[in-house]
Amino acid sequence: MPKKRFSLVLLAAGLVLGSQAAWAHHSELAEFDPDNPVTVTGTLSKVEWHNPHVWFFVDVTEDDGTVTTWGFSTSPPGILMRRGVTKEVMRIGAVVNVQGSRARDGSNNSSTRSLTFADGSAVLAPQQDR
Repeated sequence: MPKKRFSLVLLAAGLVLGSQAAWAHHSELAEFDPDNPVTVTGTLSKVEWHNPHVWFFVDVTEDDGTVTTWGFSTSPPGILMRRGVTKEVMRIGAVVNVQGSRARDGSNNSSTRSLTFADGSAVLAPQQDR
C-alpha cells in the first residue's frame, strides 16, 4: 500500500475511533437510565463548579434520621452561565427539588432534568442545550 494511502487509512481510523470515545464520554445514556427517573427533595450541600460538568449534591434526611447524599450531574459551567445560572445561585443550605435519571450503576447519582428551589424558582429546566 502506498505510503500516502496508508497514512490516510490511519487518519480515518483515528478519527472514527476518537469520535466514538468522545461520543461515549458525552452520552448521557451511557451513564444515566432515562427509564429510571428520580425526584429528590433535600438540602443543597455541595457544588463542584468545573468542567466538563457541574456536579451538585443534595442531602436528604430519611424518616429514621439518617442522611443520604445524592449527586447530580448537569451542564458545563459555560452553558449554565449562558442560561443565567451562576455559582452564586447554587446556595449551600437551600432546599431544592431535583428531577433526573438515576445512574445505571444504581448509585445515588443522577442526571439533572430540573432543579427547583423551595420558593418555586426553577434554575434548571429540562435540558435544551446539553
